[in-house]
Formats: sequence, structure tokens, C-alpha cells
Amino acid sequence: MIARAKTGVAFALLLGCGLAITAAAVTSLVAQSAQPAAAPAADSEAVARGQATFGSSCGFCHGSKATGTEQAPNLLRSPLVTQDHDGDKLAPFLKEGRPSLGMPSFASLPPAQVSDVAAFLHNQLRTTRRNRLPETALLVGDAKAGEAYYNGAGKCSTCHSVKGDLAGIGGKLQPLALTTSFLTPPAQPIKVSATLPSGKVITGTLEYVDEFTISMNDASGLYHTWPRKYLKSLSMVDPLAAHKKQLLNYTDKDIHDLLAYLVTIK
Repeated sequence: MIARAKTGVAFALLLGCGLAITAAAVTSLVAQSAQPAAAPAADSEAVARGQATFGSSCGFCHGSKATGTEQAPNLLRSPLVTQDHDGDKLAPFLKEGRPSLGMPSFASLPPAQVSDVAAFLHNQLRTTRRNRLPETALLVGDAKAGEAYYNGAGKCSTCHSVKGDLAGIGGKLQPLALTTSFLTPPAQPIKVSATLPSGKVITGTLEYVDEFTISMNDASGLYHTWPRKYLKSLSMVDPLAAHKKQLLNYTDKDIHDLLAYLVTIK
């Protein structure tokens, strides 16, 4: 079913989201995922400092060049890096880490060092993408058709606003990162509302669910788990449900047109 959107799937594959790379067309698109020509030159001193910090704190798992090892993934393909601006995405991630996946917290890392690490990673991106086509090569769609899709068949405007959460998005993200943002946006907690036999309602975020059990954290951080049959009622709301559904419906043209429209929102 995903094969319905040929280049659309190819775009999603670029995002490093675990989808299999099967089409030769993807290789061509990967070659286009380049640094924008207008990107500012790297601060060589910040890059050097960031390389030293990265090497001592992150290199063992991610490799000295951030291209990944058997222990950890290639960071140059991560949206956390490609969408980052001077550490604005990296800083909160490093502060929290992902302990459940073996990624420790680096909460003690000063903001200046986070900025240096970001400079190093972005310099690595520029180095690996050198001599490739600019990301503007992805802009082959019809912006007017994209606007119509945004407000019509795509139903994007039911949740998003070009004057609200999407204000200036075309100037904040480069085309590839912008494509990532609507094809496979970052995961968000699934909201849960569980009604106990007593009638008490507990709300929070999902931790685990299967056909027998539901586990969640309430607003205070308290962990709860119950057999599903024990609950009087249960509702779960996935903030990204519409995006996941739409991923199966996009056509090649839809994705190109929507991207062409989104880059005009500045």
C-alpha cells in the first residue's frame, strides 16, 4: 500500500525511519539531500571544540565521525541533527537522553559545549554532502496545488495553521527536513483516559499496551497498569494518527505539491 506513493515513499526512506530502501530512485533522491548553498560557513574553532567533546562523550557508540557503529546509529541521518539549529533540538535531547535504549543523559553538558557539538555535527553533514545537488532540487511541485491540498484533501488545516504552529516554517526548515516533518514527524505521547470500575477517571500518557494490558503514567508521573478487561472504559488518542493515515494515501504529486507550498510559508 505504501508503494502507491513512489517518490513519496522514497522521501520517507530518506528520513532514516526504518523503512526499507528498495527502489533505485531512492539512491538518486539521497544524493539530493544536500546542504543549502546559502548555509553559513562553519566556525572552525567551534567545530574543533565540538569534535573533541563528541569524541570523548559520544564517539565510542556513534563513531568518531558520527556515522554510527554496531552500538548506535548514524547521527548524520537523524532528524535531531538535520533539523537542529545551533543545538535547539540537540540540547533537550541530550538533557533527557534515552536511557531505555542505552543512550545516557548529558544534562551536565554546558550550553556552549552543546552548541560546539552541534557545529561539529553540522560540519560533518556539509562534508558528507559536498558536491551533491542542493535540496532545492526537490522543489518540483506546484505550490498552488499544494495549498489546495493543504486546505482540502490533505485536511492539514484541520490541525495546523499557517499563522500559528506553521508560521514561518518555510524559512526555518530546509526542503528535506520539511518533508520529514509532515511525512514522519517526531513521535508524540499517546494520550490515555482510563475509567476504573469505581467511575474514577485517570488520564495521562501511554507507556505500554497490548490486547490484554494497558500501562500509563498519569499527570503526576505515577505509573499505573491494569488488565484491559478490568477497566470500565478506555480511550487512547494518538496526536499523529492523521499523519500516519495520510502516509498511506499520499500520491507522488501530493507530496511534491505540498512541499512546494510549505516552503512558501515564511
